[in-house]
Amino acid sequence: MPDTPHEAPALTAHEDHPGWRAFLNKRILICVFLGFTSGLPLFTLYSLLQAWLTTAHINVKEIGLFALIGLPYTWKFVWSPLMDRFIPRFPGWSPGRRRGWMFVTQVLVMIAIGSFGFFSPEQNLWAVAAIAALVAFFSASQDIVIDAYRRELLADTEQGLGNAVHVNAYKVAGLVPGSLSLILATVLPWKSVFLITAAFMLPGLIMTLVVKEPQIHGAPPKNLREAIVEPFHEFVTRDGWRAALLVLSFIFLYKLGDTMATALATKFFIDVGFSLAQIGVIAKAVAFWASIAGGLLGGIALVKIGIARGLWIFGILQIVATLGFAWLAKIGPSPFALGVLYGFETFATGLTLATFTAYIASTTDPRYTATQFALFTSLAAVPRTFAAAGSGYIVNETGWFPYFMICVALSIPGMLLLPKIAPWRIRR
Repeated sequence: MPDTPHEAPALTAHEDHPGWRAFLNKRILICVFLGFTSGLPLFTLYSLLQAWLTTAHINVKEIGLFALIGLPYTWKFVWSPLMDRFIPRFPGWSPGRRRGWMFVTQVLVMIAIGSFGFFSPEQNLWAVAAIAALVAFFSASQDIVIDAYRRELLADTEQGLGNAVHVNAYKVAGLVPGSLSLILATVLPWKSVFLITAAFMLPGLIMTLVVKEPQIHGAPPKNLREAIVEPFHEFVTRDGWRAALLVLSFIFLYKLGDTMATALATKFFIDVGFSLAQIGVIAKAVAFWASIAGGLLGGIALVKIGIARGLWIFGILQIVATLGFAWLAKIGPSPFALGVLYGFETFATGLTLATFTAYIASTTDPRYTATQFALFTSLAAVPRTFAAAGSGYIVNETGWFPYFMICVALSIPGMLLLPKIAPWRIRR
């Protein structure tokens, strides 16, 4: 594809310049706060809320319906043009387009999470569901602006490391509602638990108040029509509609195979013969730290090798990791193999996720970052839906070993697009 001024450098290796390390450290620290703030509300919905409803003896069918609150994360591109077009303003304070929306969404998320504790699931289940929907909507909106801010904050050569740090901080945020809050719930009333959980939004809110608005090249949309139409028009006309379809196909296909491979990981481990204790201690503990290490090392490596080569190298490692699952299906319940193979799989996932997120950032135009980033990440989330919906049917027909070989085959089309999407030869 022909190079564009805002896209091409993101696929190159890093070039040192004076003061780079000090400047990068400041930006990366901001990414830590952004990632933590972004992850906290999602894990509150999927970990803490579920535990609260269970202890309140809510029917499992009703708890299952709460999964629908995740829809805003899939459809966030619908209202993202509003966040590209309009700039929140406050009396005596003009934070700018990105900081303004971050401030608004962070305050709304914090208030919504704290509101849970003022209702009883047994008596006000619909009110709890409504608050959960608001948390999801405000959280998805926060993700839109945080993704846009991070894209505009980081230089092209910093996208890999910055996105890796963001993703890892996102995962670490899950320890608050998924661990700390659950421990607090054993000694404190739920009202206090939710208020304390909401208070963990404060570090990100304070960061929003002290950082500067990023500088972008080109003017933002002048009206709502331009905010809705131009992001798509710019993307299609940038290199032509064929190149646009190629990019969209790559975003959809690149992680399809490994997403399907891990969709039923826990059931796979049980079917192989591992006990729940082995899965909890070996698989989950190893997976968390291996994923963190993969994300960090992947981000650091991208500074040196560039996103293009990262997509090649880490994509191959991800296929090898999926083959490891197939091997585990053959050899049976070996605790050592479980730790090594699942650790390698989550490590490779961390590598590819950091690279893939950086690639998505590189495809956006700074004038329409919020809309384009939201659209691309929504498209990248589609395989997760198909994986969760269809994996069980495939396993039922094929068994585990053939299933993982199918996952390997599904990983190949995305790799075959790399010569067009991100040629190995570094492009200056």
